[in-house]
Amino acid sequence: MKEPVFTGAAVAIITPFNEDLAVNYEEFKKFIDWQIENGTDAIVICGTSGEASTLSTAEHYEAVKFCVDYVNKRVPVIAGAGSNNTEYGLRTAKMACECGADALLLVTPYYNKCTQKGLYEHYKAYHDATDIPIILYNVPSRTGVNLLPETVKKLSELPRINGVKEASGDISQVMKIRALCGDDINIWSGNDDQIPAVMSCGGKGVISVLSNVCPQETHDIVQHYLDGNANKCTDMMAEYLELANALFVEVNPIPVKAACNMMGWNMGRCRMPLSEMTEEHTQYLKKVMDKYGLTK
Repeated sequence: MKEPVFTGAAVAIITPFNEDLAVNYEEFKKFIDWQIENGTDAIVICGTSGEASTLSTAEHYEAVKFCVDYVNKRVPVIAGAGSNNTEYGLRTAKMACECGADALLLVTPYYNKCTQKGLYEHYKAYHDATDIPIILYNVPSRTGVNLLPETVKKLSELPRINGVKEASGDISQVMKIRALCGDDINIWSGNDDQIPAVMSCGGKGVISVLSNVCPQETHDIVQHYLDGNANKCTDMMAEYLELANALFVEVNPIPVKAACNMMGWNMGRCRMPLSEMTEEHTQYLKKVMDKYGLTK
């Protein structure tokens, strides 16, 4: 059995930018404190929601080091270090290890569309080059590649492959991972709306976009299941389903960044090629945020 990097809800944290699009570290500090004070169980830095793909190499390194140092072991910090260039990704992963990250989150290589054999060799290279736990990240809707359960099974035999963030949307696939791997792999939901379903497949929690705006509530959704109250978990997820879906009215992280700004945070805009939301979507998101009492 592999001890999970965390149980509960990890925030896939967004990256605040100033008007000139430099990282706004003063706002970042406030946001991290608010997250931890409101139940977030772990922080994923420089993931999809953090716009890692538009950070320079230096900015990526600086953001990881900043987060690790500022969190100061209050909760685990998981550093995004995935790449479709294995050698580049290994350099990023080694940097995260040197900075003191508690684990790595590694998205499947995108665009290249490598084979399952290639996926295994890619992840094994990360495993062999680093010394901290690794969470695989399967999100085929964004990468064009599906990490199959059989490949997860093979990877689970490596001691530091700790788990998988499953965002395929296919609950049958999640259950097959559970059936093949048992306790040799931990599973986290990569989709907020599927938390109860993934928990029922033996999941340990969620790596969440919703946590950016509702950290305590997202933590509570998972905790109810962990405490043995599956019905309360499902009921609470149903209560927050409209909000969770509204945060994907356009591609992530455009809506969640706008939502945080609506709450009074100074998160700035997304970097190109991500654009501002349409007026129609902005008004819809504000209406939903108002409904949940989240706007200022």
